[in-house]
Amino acid sequence: MFRIMKEFHFSASHQLDHLPSDHQCARLHGHNYIVVVELAGEALNADGFVRDYQDLAALKTYIDTHFDHRHLNDIIKDRPTSAENLAKHFYDWCKSRFPETAAVKVSETPKTWAEYRP
Repeated sequence: MFRIMKEFHFSASHQLDHLPSDHQCARLHGHNYIVVVELAGEALNADGFVRDYQDLAALKTYIDTHFDHRHLNDIIKDRPTSAENLAKHFYDWCKSRFPETAAVKVSETPKTWAEYRP
């Protein structure tokens, strides 16, 4: 199996307001997010790629346009804006455009990661 990964960054605020009021994540706060998309394939295309990294510019545009310096609760309204739910959101977006998508990881801090991998 061949695997490639590419990393993207954005800054945003959010609030997990369904949590108890004394929980630190219930307060309005922000993160410098890192999103890593992983694509995989049994074989390479004629160019020797799982997929050309340039194709992933569409994900950068999506992140920059809809997520960077935004309040995530205004964007993702149907579920809490946890790192786990963000990973699933970005996975679904990528999978619909890049069938080779195998997983997406999201980091909120240098020491924490959430991953969605079906």
